[in-house]
Formats: sequence, structure tokens, C-alpha cells
Amino acid sequence: MLQNDLLLRTLRKEKVERPPVWLMRQAGRILPQYREVRASVDGFISLVTNPKLAAEVTIQPVDELNVDAAIIFSDILVIPEAMGLPYEMIPGKGPFFPKTIQGASDVADLVYGDEAAQRLGYVFEAIKETKKGLQNRVPLIGFSGAPWTLMSYMLEGQGSKTFSKAKAFLYRHPVEAEMLLDKLTETIIAYLKLKIAAGVDVVQVFDSWSGVLDQDIYRKYMIPRLRQIKEAITEVPVIFFSKGAWFALEELAAINPDAIGLDWNIPIDVARQKLGHDQVVQGNLDPCKLYATPEEVKNYTLKMLEGFGPNHIANLGHGVYPDTQLDTVKSFVNTVKGYKY
Repeated sequence: MLQNDLLLRTLRKEKVERPPVWLMRQAGRILPQYREVRASVDGFISLVTNPKLAAEVTIQPVDELNVDAAIIFSDILVIPEAMGLPYEMIPGKGPFFPKTIQGASDVADLVYGDEAAQRLGYVFEAIKETKKGLQNRVPLIGFSGAPWTLMSYMLEGQGSKTFSKAKAFLYRHPVEAEMLLDKLTETIIAYLKLKIAAGVDVVQVFDSWSGVLDQDIYRKYMIPRLRQIKEAITEVPVIFFSKGAWFALEELAAINPDAIGLDWNIPIDVARQKLGHDQVVQGNLDPCKLYATPEEVKNYTLKMLEGFGPNHIANLGHGVYPDTQLDTVKSFVNTVKGYKY
């Protein structure tokens, strides 16, 4: 029995005393104890693949910030790696894939589905370690990248301002693109189910680069795959976070996720107008607002809470930035925790 099940009750649309609060990237460089652990290992990937250390840094923000949920410390790019495309994390630059998808033969060669997901045992061990360490204090969130976001990295080989290589693949090689998206979708489903079996209470699907697509392409290629994921994951609540997909809010809602994450570019009144007040939403404070003073952060947070009303999970509109000061993060969390409906 969870001691704090506020997040789960909110996702079930039960009447709650206040919004639950957690932050994307809450386990990270904003915490000095994370920086200590990070300095003890040889690189980010070494930390991700060490179950005991991954569990330790997952729990740190629960101890330090008193948030209402933990999210397993991992990376969305473990799925491409398990499918046969290993990646590196370049300091100061981000992820890099030495080998990328070039054509049909590369797509055909990919391992996928349960066979690929089974290769990620270190993630499932980290979940089990985390559940033991949390001692039923708060729910644990598991996550995956969405098919389009993972496909983007597998084609580009790194981050991009335009993702033109990945988008070109959709137009020039539609058959192979569908095959790649299908393999990714099957792998994501298998991966999330193994995470659920290991103990996560909620899953979130990150579509970090959905905003680079137009509405027609997103509707044609991505919405059906997200629906397939939602229909397959019946054991725990599902949150979709499609950054920049303001144009597809109604389509996302029609999939019937338990919550829809919102980025800071979507005005609160527009989101509620499109989705209604019965839809549970998550977000959407601009992470840069945490660069303000603690008092200003409090005011920004209160304005967000008042704007959304009930059926809201307090969070940022994207991950917390690593150079954010801890006192303003605490101001955000504490303001939510002191709020009453």
C-alpha cells in the first residue's frame, strides 16, 4: 500500500486535496548528491546501466524535494541500443550514434519486440532496486521514448534543429518508415510491459520531437502508433507527453490516455478549451521560470495551478535544466504542496 498515492488518485480522476507534483529530469544535476554519484562513474551510460546507482539517484529527489512520484533514472535511447544501434553520450554535445539507419536493409536487420526488450535487464533490475528503496513512499514512473522520437535519433544519429534526415525518410521511403515505426512500437510495448512487471506504477511516453512534424504527418504516422501503445498497456495509467504537438491535442485525447503532458507553449486556457476540464493534464510551467527568484517562482506556480484547476498534475513544460538553482525548484514543489483545492 502506497503511503502517498496522490498521483494515482489524480490519474483516476478522483477528488484530491491538491495537485500531485513531480518534475521531468528531477533526478539530475540540480541535486548535489546526484553530482557526487555521477562523478564516481565513467560517464552517463555507466550510471544508467548500474542498477544500484540508478536506483539511488532515482530516489534522491524524493528524499531532497519531497515530490509525489519518482521516475526511474534511465534514457530513452536504450531502446535503439537494444535493437542494434548502440549510442554514445558526448560531454557537452549529447547523444551520438556511430551507426544509423540508412535504408531498407538496416531496418530489416533490427532486433525488435520482446527479443530487444529482454536485453534491457539492467533497467528492470534498477526498478526492483528502486521499489525496495522507496519502501512504498510514492509511486514509481517508468518511461519510454515514442516511436517518432526514437526513429529521429536512429536516422539523424544525434540531436538536430530540423530533423530533416528523419523527416525525409518519411517522404522518400514511406514503406521502410512504416516498418521502422512498427518495429519500434512493438519494442516500446514489450519494454513498458517488462517495466510494469518489474514494479512501475505509471508509464509516460515521451515524444520529444513531435513538434517538428506537421499535423497531417503526425496524424498519419504517429497517432495510430500511440493508440496501439495505449491499447496494449492496460495494467497501469499511461501519460503521453508530445512536446510541441499543440496541433494534435484532440487526436491525443481521443486515444484516451490517463493524462496528457503539456509544454509551456500551450496557453492554459487553450489547452482546457481543446481538452475540457475532465481530461487530466500535466505541466506546463516554462523551465526557465525557475531561474527567477523563489518568490517569483511561487507566484508563477500559483498562477498555473489556478489556471488549470482540478485534474492537473503539476510539472514543468519540459525537463528541469541542469543549472537551475535548488532553492527555486524547492519553491515550485513546496508551493504545489501547500496549495489546496
